[in-house]
Amino acid sequence: MHKVKRRLVAFCVLLACGGTAAAAGTLRIVGFDDMSCRAWTASKDDAEQRAAFVAWVRGVLTGHNYALRGQQVSVVSAGTVENFVNRYCTQNPLGQFSDAALRMADQFSGRNSPIVK
Repeated sequence: MHKVKRRLVAFCVLLACGGTAAAAGTLRIVGFDDMSCRAWTASKDDAEQRAAFVAWVRGVLTGHNYALRGQQVSVVSAGTVENFVNRYCTQNPLGQFSDAALRMADQFSGRNSPIVK
């Protein structure tokens, strides 16, 4: 599992590095085949899948910190990630949990709004 987490963190750092270029166009999320809130909700009974999803979200937060060193997200536990994404997906059942990760970065960095051009 540690190997998977390292790959996810490395991916998210690369994703964050491209963030300024992505602001000019469509943000391409590279993640799991199914990033829907439905997939997130279904993973609650699959500990391995849920752990991978949580690691991916934490990797996004790490990538955010790498790209925006002046607006760091503090260390957050896996439980905090789960609670945030659960709330997001309850409010946005047709949404993507990748959006929850981005909103979490917005909120926990103190920015409280999406990055704009």
